[in-house]
Amino acid sequence: MTRLSLPQLLQPNLVAPGTLAELPLHQLLDQGIRALVLDVDRTLLPRHGHTLPAPMEAWLRRAQQTLPLHLFSNNPSRSRIGSVAEQLGVNFTTSAGKPRRGPLRRVLEGLDLPHGQVAIIGDRVFTDVLAGNRLGLYTVLVKPVDPAGLPCRHDHWQRLEVRLAQLAGATLR
Repeated sequence: MTRLSLPQLLQPNLVAPGTLAELPLHQLLDQGIRALVLDVDRTLLPRHGHTLPAPMEAWLRRAQQTLPLHLFSNNPSRSRIGSVAEQLGVNFTTSAGKPRRGPLRRVLEGLDLPHGQVAIIGDRVFTDVLAGNRLGLYTVLVKPVDPAGLPCRHDHWQRLEVRLAQLAGATLR
């Protein structure tokens, strides 16, 4: 694999204008995506929440009719991440250590697809996007979600990371 520059490592393939629930699934399918690796905290679940917002659950149910899903979280709570995975009937990884590559490589081995056909979707540039780009996945940055399934109005971490990535040369467009 070609060594990527810092701006390339921090540049998502797609910067969604809203949350995952607002992302048109056909946009991923049109890119040849055949599996999804999904961050959980603030991508699927609101901060401190344990229940999928209704719009998020509906999107995930539609997606899993076409694509295999794997929940991939840095969160060490097997009960929190596992409860969402059980609700959807999908596999999951906790304590992933993103942006480290090892745990993500194991997930990719299980999917048995070319890396470019797998999308990683999350709300963080320096964990989700960086991890995916290090392995040649299609990377999608979405807005963090609030309890109603809407974009979180207080996304200070994402704004900070986006600004730092831009200072490093990524466009995030």
